[in-house]
Amino acid sequence: MNKTLFLWLLVSVILSSCTFKEEKIHQESSAAINTISVIIDDQLWNGEVGDSIRNKFASPVLGLPQEEPLFSINQYPVKLFEGFSTDSRNIIIVKKANENKFEFKKNEFANPQNAFHISGKTSFEIIELLEKNAPQIIQKMRAIEIAHYQRMFKDSLLETKKIQKKFNIDLLIPSKYEYVMRRKNFIWLKREIISGNTSLIIYQVQWKSIRPNYAVSDIVKIRDSIGKAYIHGSDYGTKMVTEAAYSPYFSKTILAGNKCYETKGTWQMKNDFMSGPFINYVIFDKANKRLLVLEGFCYVPSKEKRDLMFELESIIKSIQIKR
Repeated sequence: MNKTLFLWLLVSVILSSCTFKEEKIHQESSAAINTISVIIDDQLWNGEVGDSIRNKFASPVLGLPQEEPLFSINQYPVKLFEGFSTDSRNIIIVKKANENKFEFKKNEFANPQNAFHISGKTSFEIIELLEKNAPQIIQKMRAIEIAHYQRMFKDSLLETKKIQKKFNIDLLIPSKYEYVMRRKNFIWLKREIISGNTSLIIYQVQWKSIRPNYAVSDIVKIRDSIGKAYIHGSDYGTKMVTEAAYSPYFSKTILAGNKCYETKGTWQMKNDFMSGPFINYVIFDKANKRLLVLEGFCYVPSKEKRDLMFELESIIKSIQIKR
C-alpha cells in the first residue's frame, strides 16, 4: 500500500512538473512593441560586445525626422533571467562558453517568441557571430512584431468593402481609422490621436508611370502630384510635398507576391509648418496591369514616431490582392 501510494505521488509530481513547464513555454508574450530583451552579463554589456549589440539593434530607423532606435533594448544579467524578461517576443542570450555557437529557437519561453542564443570563447568571436547573423535576426524580429500588430488589429477591424470594391484588395485596418476622402482612384483614411494624426492613402496609377532607372524621382513626382490634388493644409495654397532637403531611402522588396518599391522619407506641407515621415509602397500588380500605391504618413510633432509608422507598415503589409 505504501509503495503504491509512493508511486502515485511520484507520477503526480512528474505530471505536474511537465504541465507547469508546458504552461511556461506557451505563456503569451506581453512585451511592448519593438522591444528586445538582451540577456548578457554586465561585463560583456558594458564592453565591445554591448556596443556591437547597440550598434546593430538600436541603430536609427531610416526615414524619421529625428533619431529613434530600431528596437528598444532591455538588458538583464544572466542570473536574473526569469519572470517578465522571458515573455519578450524577442530575446538575445549572449554568454562566453567553450564553443562558438549561434542558435535560433522558436517559442522557447513564450508564444510567439524569437530566442537567439549566441556564445563564444572570446568577445571578438561573439562579436563575429553577432555581425554575421544580425540581418537574419532583425528580419525575424520585424516579422514577429508585424504579425503581433496584425493580431491586435483583428480584435476590431474597419469595414473595408469600399476599398475592396475600388481596388480589389483586402487589408487589415483597425476600426480607429476613418474614411476622410474617396475619389475615383484614391482613398484616404485617418486616425486622430491626442497629439496629431496618422494617415493611410491608397491609389493606383498607370503601369508605366515609373521608369526603372528613374524610380525614386518618378515616385516623388507621383506622390507630389497626389499631395497637390488631395492633401492640403487648412490655409489656401498649402499642399503636401516630399521634403527636398533629404533624399528618400529606397529599396526593392516583395509584397503580396509582387515586385514592390519601398520608399521612406519625410514630407512637408508647402506654405505651412506641418511635416512628418512617410513610408510608400509601389506594388507592380502585373495581373491587373497597374501600379498600386499604399502610403502611410503621420503628423505628431510632440511624440516619437517609430511605432506609429510601424503600425502603418503593418497595415500595408497585411494586403492581399484578389485575382
